[in-house]
Amino acid sequence: MNYLEQYKFWLENAPVSYRDMLQSMEGNDLALKGCFGAELAFGTAGIRGVMGLGCNRLNEFTVRRTAQGIAKWLNGTELPKRCAIGYDSRHNSRTYAEICAAALAETGIKVHIYHELAPTPMLSYAVRELKCGCGIMVTASHNAGIYNGIKCYGEDGCQMTDEPAAIVYDEIQKTPYFVLPEKSFDALKTEGLIEDIPASLWSAYIDRVMQEGLNLERVKSSGLHVVYTPLCGTGNKPVREFFRRVGVKADIVSVQEKPDGDFKTCAYPNPETDAALNESYKVANEVHPDLIIGTDPDADRCAVAVPVNGEFRKLSGNELGCVLLDYILRMRSERGDLPKGAEIVKSIVSTPLADKIAEFYGVETKNVLTGFKYIGGEILRLEGLGEEDKFIFGFEESCGYLKGTYARDKDAVVATMLVCEAAAYAKENGMNLADYMDALYRQFGCYSAYVQSVELQGIEANEISKAFMANIRENTPAEVAGEKVTATVDYLSGVRKCRKCGSESRTGLPASNVFTLELGDSGKIIFRPSGTEPKIKLYYTAVGQSWDEANERMADFKAEMAGFLPK
Repeated sequence: MNYLEQYKFWLENAPVSYRDMLQSMEGNDLALKGCFGAELAFGTAGIRGVMGLGCNRLNEFTVRRTAQGIAKWLNGTELPKRCAIGYDSRHNSRTYAEICAAALAETGIKVHIYHELAPTPMLSYAVRELKCGCGIMVTASHNAGIYNGIKCYGEDGCQMTDEPAAIVYDEIQKTPYFVLPEKSFDALKTEGLIEDIPASLWSAYIDRVMQEGLNLERVKSSGLHVVYTPLCGTGNKPVREFFRRVGVKADIVSVQEKPDGDFKTCAYPNPETDAALNESYKVANEVHPDLIIGTDPDADRCAVAVPVNGEFRKLSGNELGCVLLDYILRMRSERGDLPKGAEIVKSIVSTPLADKIAEFYGVETKNVLTGFKYIGGEILRLEGLGEEDKFIFGFEESCGYLKGTYARDKDAVVATMLVCEAAAYAKENGMNLADYMDALYRQFGCYSAYVQSVELQGIEANEISKAFMANIRENTPAEVAGEKVTATVDYLSGVRKCRKCGSESRTGLPASNVFTLELGDSGKIIFRPSGTEPKIKLYYTAVGQSWDEANERMADFKAEMAGFLPK
């Protein structure tokens, strides 16, 4: 159906209580195209979209339909018929969580639901601890307040992989929009098919996170002082519990302390952006901390800024990942407990500087596709071999980090703990975390990294994205800003081609619409459509012996690529 046919279908079939709202859209072609011009698609990242009425919006009907598809998939497997559900601070998150719980419970699936806001990694932890067949997290992560979403997890606590996601999507497509629940959430809870996750699991989660500490006594004795913002999200309780246990003095950004689905003081609560910490900088100017820490609304991403000469230097996701990686490997090397065959796991779009650091400590780097489920998948592989102790650290450049195997998604709580440890170590040695990072640059070279997001507008965004990726494959440049393209890597075909010798090799990774230009020792450029938003992302790395050389090279790369971007 086209968007007008979809609109008419909703107008005629949605419950009467929604009729006035639907009728108010009549004649507004822009609104109709936005709400009915496509259907929210379920994939390995679940579904995510703007909240509102229509098949291209997140609402009680699209959420219930999604949950019914998940229920049909789970009931068709040999997996335990149990599901854990968590939710963040966004508008409707608790409502959507209850809709999902009822949709699963009415099919006989036992549902365990958090009784209050819970971080995404805590949901991953609950799936594993409660031995569930799947998990659901209601969140749109770091998106603006008009968004929400449904993330789905497998029995291992990882986000759902391609094969089950395809089955769920197929089941969703077979499911009508407007089939009302057979029983209410409260009725199903009374019957015992839905129950609250016990508070003891909160304490168990924090206990488990703290087991990943390398020297918490150092933090206790350092007198560390931080400014912390949960960005109106779920990190407030667990992160502050960690601070309390280890004696970190923490000033909380009061205007971002309480849950707020409007995110009034931070319209785009993404810790990757400097603007996300603007309110933290105001507080820091008054209390003069050692560092600033911010976690996103579902507390799976962590960002850090450091006071430097009266200003604030925010470490990028790549930089913080490298600092934490070096700190972990340094401490474990000194203790002599790095296992033989130890490995770190990072996404292909994360800085190659991490590879150099790992190599220095004699540790292997596994590069995987973007999406923390692939890092979780590598942990699962090691677990199957009885070698999960070989997993040392995993990270993505988008401020996602994990130490330990208790969860299979990025965790801002354990990242906060590691940040405090690394900061205390730096403080002991007369440095701060910015100094620590600069020391790594001096040791390994200047790796400049930049992520360019190209916003795509309208319902044609998907076609524009496809055309762009096809063009870069078909018209691959021979050089970029005077630097020869030494190799290309097409993750869709799984082939790396050496331009100099003509040889080909396999990536060994699942097919993904990602394409890389390797520029010898000078850097690389990676092209990737976003999996959750109408964007094309370009990941640049420019390497130099000095920052002048690296930054000049970066500027040249970006200028040359401007001619390839969609207009």
